[in-house]
Amino acid sequence: MKLYSYWRSTTAYRVRVALNLKGIDYTVVPVDLVGGAQKTSDFSALNPSQSVPALVLDDGTVLTQSMAILDWLEETHPQPALLPETAIQRAHVRAAALCIAADVHPVNNLRIVQRLKSMGHSGPETVEWMNDWMTRGFTAFAQLINSQSSFCFGETPGLADLCLIPQLYNARRWGCDLTPFARLTEIEQRCLALPAFDHARPENQIDA
Repeated sequence: MKLYSYWRSTTAYRVRVALNLKGIDYTVVPVDLVGGAQKTSDFSALNPSQSVPALVLDDGTVLTQSMAILDWLEETHPQPALLPETAIQRAHVRAAALCIAADVHPVNNLRIVQRLKSMGHSGPETVEWMNDWMTRGFTAFAQLINSQSSFCFGETPGLADLCLIPQLYNARRWGCDLTPFARLTEIEQRCLALPAFDHARPENQIDA
């Protein structure tokens, strides 16, 4: 498999972790988002959304959108599981994951920041924008997950952890105050101690 990725992309980070956890071999193909490589005709043909990640399977099938890719991975490579057994439990995990993936990330990504700047907002204003949405999202997320488990919903990392850890990386990058979120940073420490998460860290990517 080939994973089209950018080292700082939180969505590509999610997929890298999942591939690592499930022991799937893949090759990273870097896409320089800052340099505009996602807008080239070749990449646009691969992914019309002009975003990463894109996962090209061995038969040439192209999958896009990180949450859809994670669903496919869970269905085709069910072990280790990213979702619990019961429908209610899975709904709770998905709700927490989407708190990050649907509520926070879409208003924090590069395209949004570039658009804000093009509308006349300063660098500090765009950082304030991102940190506001991350703080709101982390506040909600912390109330949606289990209060006692080692990871977000149990004793092994799952879908919610895969969404949380990359967003915490982004929060640290932009100086978001994580003091109120000790539970989340404790989970972060446990996750990053695992090889699957460590190998997926942005700083460990070939395009870093």
